[in-house]
Amino acid sequence: MSHRALVVFTDLDGTLLDHHTYSHDAAEPVLARLRRLGVPLVLASSKTAPEMIPLRDKLGFASTPLICENGAGVVEGQTPPARTEWYRLRSLLDHAAGRAHFEGFGDMSVARVAEVTGLRRDEAALAAMRAFSEPGLWHGPPGSEPGFIAALAGLGVSARRGGRFLTLGFGATKADRMAQIAGRHDAALTVALGDAPNDIEMLEQADYGLIVRNPDAPALPVLHGETAGKIRRSRASGPQGWADMLGPLLTELGYR
Repeated sequence: MSHRALVVFTDLDGTLLDHHTYSHDAAEPVLARLRRLGVPLVLASSKTAPEMIPLRDKLGFASTPLICENGAGVVEGQTPPARTEWYRLRSLLDHAAGRAHFEGFGDMSVARVAEVTGLRRDEAALAAMRAFSEPGLWHGPPGSEPGFIAALAGLGVSARRGGRFLTLGFGATKADRMAQIAGRHDAALTVALGDAPNDIEMLEQADYGLIVRNPDAPALPVLHGETAGKIRRSRASGPQGWADMLGPLLTELGYR
């Protein structure tokens, strides 16, 4: 390509995938354009690798890495990662004060994961196959969660609140992984698309951040770079908003 190397990073649920139907059909013309241009599309999601690998292949980007479990891990190729890091995380968790009040996915049956996530049982089974992080529910007394988080920090484990779930890991974010992958691709330009608070770091770090409207969630606050046009917002939601934002930006940047 004669133009500058570009890598596109995208969240999935509520961004590239419709919040209710999980369809990406409205984005397909722009996805096809990326494939024709040879622009890598890197999926970045809270989902696990077993959930994401089939979707990445279906979208036509099987050769790109993916960022899974909210940045806790990066996966190359078709083989789900070993769960070594997850087992280490679970071992450390068992030494944290307040452990009895935390119900992690590793403590749940598949039926229970389906119950708390709203997923079908087959989907819940894949969501439970964590390799790098441990989401869960905090059942402790009111006001006790900060103490649990502090106890984890003393063990080298970070905890991030994301809506219903408290997710434990070793600190890496989507933005951290974006920087690593962009460096490997010698990317002169990065574009990130997302709709939720866990996308903010990635949106702000990219050369261009595109916020996709999600009517089913609170709107993101004004982000650093928005007034300068570095970060932009869609009017449409889901994959239509994704396409409406990324397609014109590609043209603006000269990727025709």
